[in-house]
Amino acid sequence: MLIQTETTPNPATLKFLPGHAVMDHGTRDFATPEEAEASPLAEAIFSTGEVEGVFFGRDFISVTAAPGVEWRLLKPQVLEVLLDHFVSDAPLFRAGTAAGIDVAPEPDVEDDPADAEIVTQIRELIDTRVRPAVARDGGDIVYRGFREGTVYLALHGACSGCPSSTMTLKNGIESLLKHYVPEVETVEAV
Repeated sequence: MLIQTETTPNPATLKFLPGHAVMDHGTRDFATPEEAEASPLAEAIFSTGEVEGVFFGRDFISVTAAPGVEWRLLKPQVLEVLLDHFVSDAPLFRAGTAAGIDVAPEPDVEDDPADAEIVTQIRELIDTRVRPAVARDGGDIVYRGFREGTVYLALHGACSGCPSSTMTLKNGIESLLKHYVPEVETVEAV
């Protein structure tokens, strides 16, 4: 089995591509070893002691190294964990855990019912234009609400903590949403 790696815009995060589906649907973000207990794979990656984040996408796993950790030392450890997992055909999640859920299913900001059409347009643009592009960089951006002209988004995987995430939000996503949905005035990360 060959697992390819790709760099991401976030220098602390590498994207690992096992060559087949990781998640059947949704995504899953693990920011702590305690959260990773739901997944034997995420738990094993955290057990290296040099990781501060694991993210499962449709066909990739993004791993964020802890501050001061060099990828030239961590990468072989992560590859070994991934190979062991995929060769053994082990389950991705433990039984009884919330496996294939989106990282943020409920909005942080309650949408005004009067904005239902606007919210539908925003969600469609995020799902069809933004999320696929961000997934190519090893992350995910999830809709969290719309209120008074502001769209609230959550950043996950390689996007979380990425030095260029502010530029992506403002120059990329905000511009796109403003172009197609005139009611959008600004985009904020939550």
